[in-house]
Amino acid sequence: MTLKEMQSGVDQWIQNFGVRYYSELTNTAILAEECGEVARMMARIYGDQSFKNNDEKNNAMQLLASEMADVLFVLTCLANQCGIDLQQAMVANMEYKAHRDQVRHQSNSKLQ
Repeated sequence: MTLKEMQSGVDQWIQNFGVRYYSELTNTAILAEECGEVARMMARIYGDQSFKNNDEKNNAMQLLASEMADVLFVLTCLANQCGIDLQQAMVANMEYKAHRDQVRHQSNSKLQ
């Protein structure tokens, strides 16, 4: 699935099941909430926090993937609402990073 296909698929889902998009401000708040849920899972999988129960521990990577997909869904909703082509934005962003960081990371002693 390309980013364009994802944006179209999310828009179709909203039209068919979601009734309408939430407001941009509401979706921004939901995006922050979903990012927090990714952070919670990361703290349990890779950090020092313990899992709440064995079911969460046994399904940790599946839960993390689900939370990341939630972030992507809401971000896609916002892109659609704001008229942003995510595929075009990512291409431009990767080009910018490649130019900006040509030698930056290779010369970072912390990464060696």
